[in-house]
Amino acid sequence: MLPLIFSSLIRFKRTVLFVLNIQLFLLKMFVPGFMKRRVERYKQKTADGAQVLWDKVFKGGLFALFGAFILWLSIFLYISFYYYYMPSVSHTRQVNLKFKSSTDTTRVGWPTAHVQLTKLQNILMVGQTYRIFLKLEMPESPANVNLGMFMVCADLADKDGVMVSNSCRSTMLHYRSQLLSILTTLTLSPFMVLGSTEEKQTIVLELYSHFEEDKNHPVTDVYLEIQALQIEFYSATLHIQAHLTGLRYLMFHWPLLSASLGVSSNLFFITFIAAVSWWHIYAPRDQYGNQMLFAGIGTQLFMGDLDYQPDDDDEDQEFRTEESGPSKSKYQVQEKTPKMETIERKTSRSMIMELRRAADE
Repeated sequence: MLPLIFSSLIRFKRTVLFVLNIQLFLLKMFVPGFMKRRVERYKQKTADGAQVLWDKVFKGGLFALFGAFILWLSIFLYISFYYYYMPSVSHTRQVNLKFKSSTDTTRVGWPTAHVQLTKLQNILMVGQTYRIFLKLEMPESPANVNLGMFMVCADLADKDGVMVSNSCRSTMLHYRSQLLSILTTLTLSPFMVLGSTEEKQTIVLELYSHFEEDKNHPVTDVYLEIQALQIEFYSATLHIQAHLTGLRYLMFHWPLLSASLGVSSNLFFITFIAAVSWWHIYAPRDQYGNQMLFAGIGTQLFMGDLDYQPDDDDEDQEFRTEESGPSKSKYQVQEKTPKMETIERKTSRSMIMELRRAADE
């Protein structure tokens, strides 16, 4: 009994070892290949993912670069338009008046001045209206108070000395009664003692209210003349101010709003032109060379690329008259032969070719 059990155990042990050896052999054969395939698959997925990510980053960078280029181009176009379209709003020139006097310091001539606006080119913009006025600082001296009204004349000339325009205006000091002068002096006496204010008036005399530059004779020089012998003044300045209207008024007084609208308009038009150019170059075309947008697709359908198949119930059946007898009424159907279908197809093709030639002409 014991030898039988012992021999059974030995056989069982051999069987188990044989099975284990077979499993180990199979593992050695298939596991490395399986693991290698898995690793290669993961490598391929990683490479594909990296390639997709790189493509997205590259395309996104190109799009961002193109967008930045369009934005800066729009800003540059608006700045160029602004400096080309907008005139200089204000010009100020110091006026140095001179006069002739006799040996006893008695003035024998009116004060005159020559103001040169520019030497190289015209300083005013053609088609723009300007306001030209003279600012005089005059003391409230007895001579000026007794002077009364006086005339100020201005002559505008080009660089060749040709007179372009002439204007004369009258002015005077603002009237103050003796009582008002005393009260004003008493009130402002502390400031007058300290030197922060003076007994003077500033006279602003408008010489031109709507002056327009002549492109054939641009103004380069201004000749001023004050027609008063006993006038006294501290200083005189000539001011030229542009009278803005319409778009120029909006661009000057609301710069942020006008800049936003201008840059946005430039962005829209540049993007539209770029999109139309891209579509014109890269748009798919049909076999006739037409660009396949709505018109191209409609032309392709109309020109017969899609064959129309008639319905059997509508085209292949022919109505027949009823036979005699109440129970023998019926429709007799006549089927088309392959030869008839070929003839109809050739006819439809010839019609389509005729329509195509007519459309091309």
